[in-house]
Amino acid sequence: MKKSSMKSLVNYFAFQNGLPSDVADAVDELKAELKKGEDKAAANRTLYATAHDVVFTKLSDRPMTIADIWEAVKDEMPEGFTKSKLQYAMREYWGDEVIKTEGKVNEYQKRA
Repeated sequence: MKKSSMKSLVNYFAFQNGLPSDVADAVDELKAELKKGEDKAAANRTLYATAHDVVFTKLSDRPMTIADIWEAVKDEMPEGFTKSKLQYAMREYWGDEVIKTEGKVNEYQKRA
């Protein structure tokens, strides 16, 4: 079920009176699932924010591959942060902060 559908159902049932207990239990389960997703998203935001600070202290105006960047930062990265997450972050989250030079192996450097 899509998150938007779950939210719609929870909102709908929130305004209903006299819900049968099994429906009320199902709504509570939906709320718990939504909360779990929100908690996971918050943890990921914190993880990527911490990683950002580490990466951008090592990144310079000299082009570096993801492998080079990872070698420079891996010992300082938060637990659970991987080289794949670094590559994803460089492309999806931090793309406006770096200059990407495409090639057989892409290279990244800090935007001035």
